[in-house]
Amino acid sequence: MREKGKKYLGAAIAAGMVSVLFLSGCSGNNGSGAKTEIEILQYKPEAATYFDKIEEQFNATHDNIHLTISSPYDASTIMRTRFIREDYPDIIGIGGDINYSYFTDAEILADVSDYDGLGDIKEAYVDIAEALEIIPTDGTYMVPYMANAAGILYNKEMFEEHGWEIPTTWDELIQLCEEIQGEGILPFYFGFRDTWTCLAPWNGIAVDLAPADLCRQVNKGTATFTEGYEETAEKYIKLIEYGPKDPIAYGYNDACTAFARGESAMYPIGSYAVPQILSVNPEMNIDSFVMPASNKKDGNTLNSGIDLGFCVTSACENKEAAYEVLDFLLENENIQDYVDAQNAIPCKEGDFDLAPMVDGMREYIDSGNMTDYQDHYYPSEMAVDAILQTYVLNEDMDAFLARFDKDWQRYNRDIIRKVQMHEEEHGSTK
Repeated sequence: MREKGKKYLGAAIAAGMVSVLFLSGCSGNNGSGAKTEIEILQYKPEAATYFDKIEEQFNATHDNIHLTISSPYDASTIMRTRFIREDYPDIIGIGGDINYSYFTDAEILADVSDYDGLGDIKEAYVDIAEALEIIPTDGTYMVPYMANAAGILYNKEMFEEHGWEIPTTWDELIQLCEEIQGEGILPFYFGFRDTWTCLAPWNGIAVDLAPADLCRQVNKGTATFTEGYEETAEKYIKLIEYGPKDPIAYGYNDACTAFARGESAMYPIGSYAVPQILSVNPEMNIDSFVMPASNKKDGNTLNSGIDLGFCVTSACENKEAAYEVLDFLLENENIQDYVDAQNAIPCKEGDFDLAPMVDGMREYIDSGNMTDYQDHYYPSEMAVDAILQTYVLNEDMDAFLARFDKDWQRYNRDIIRKVQMHEEEHGSTK
């Protein structure tokens, strides 16, 4: 890694360090030279059983490579520690968010544009990963594996019983909420006591109304959040009017439980919430639809991002072996196993069986009409979820937008400086 890359990575993630942990170093051939050792460190502990199976099956069918996959609960901390100490795994499994942006910018990830398997990945997800780069860089640095989607979950049986139709515009959504209230039913449940849940409806509205590259525009100095998020902020508060009187009083588990028990007709959250809901009511018939924040029917887009992607590190000594591991992970049977276990959406093209609760989003998934979560660009130190919770409490839109701009400049100043220096040196970029 070049010196400036190491320096930037240290500055970007030092605040997140909570412990120093040591694992085995980046591998090539083992001492005997009999097999190439490949290590994956991936950040989804809930998928550990799946990856244990992958490791076992791969090692049973490959004589030239030995694969080790680690799925620790504190994977993000371990990764940061190991990167700073230059003790790299061969492959990392991470989400498509601000951490991927940091890692790419720090030059610790290898260009995998020569990997043939990329040709099978949906172009929309390759583009989503590319858009996360702080400075546009030639090459490709992630193989997207699995995605998730967020919109509005709804009680399908309740909708059918009352004859409610799925809205395709914002006005239709508000009219639906009025109809549901007229039946004495709560349209939405929220779990905003857990601040991270405040981001779900925010993201769903923002992807329709705000430019997909708004954060990059702000970093360049050509836009502000006060202007870019004004309509999003207005509709966010409007949506909350159709939930509990005190949305901060309930947490994520409370909201999942209430929705499962039929206490609301809808729940604006990601598909990841379905297992929790079904644990309360296994017989519940859940479907979903895209948040219709625009009043143009063709203005809607699926809020979807990369939940898990694989990156080969620059320090990997045997890229060909790493690609062989990726080939195995991308085999259709293995992808379907992951989809079944995690209710995920595959980033690979193909006719996969998806969970029924994403049926209402299927046309967007199949057509590639999807846009990344806005919060994937937010620095964690800024705590946008807490800022949104405060906005829900005081409903002061001017103060909320002003704080968003002010805090962005405070917590993103190093990236802003870097982006603007690049603009000065190279001219306007995508």
